[in-house]
Amino acid sequence: MDPVTLAVGGGLVLLGYLGGLLSRRKRTPEPPLTADCGCGHSLALHDPEAGTCHAQLERMTAHNKYAGTSYEQSQCPCRQYVGPRPIEEFLAPRYLPPA
Repeated sequence: MDPVTLAVGGGLVLLGYLGGLLSRRKRTPEPPLTADCGCGHSLALHDPEAGTCHAQLERMTAHNKYAGTSYEQSQCPCRQYVGPRPIEEFLAPRYLPPA
């Protein structure tokens, strides 16, 4: 091979390598996927038989500039889990009631 051709090819490879180093984007870690319902709570807080959510919400009850703001605990108003279903329910549905 011709030494000029080798030098041009090596220069192109070097330019490509340096261009890739300079234009590198930083990877941002993706947040972990969670199975959340429309109310924002996970499947673990929902009762599959009763269809209720067992999470406690903190709600503001009164706002007074002298007394401040007070909060009370109340149950989540969600009535049924509508988030993504676990794959176990599709592959192996329960035929017998739990003992």
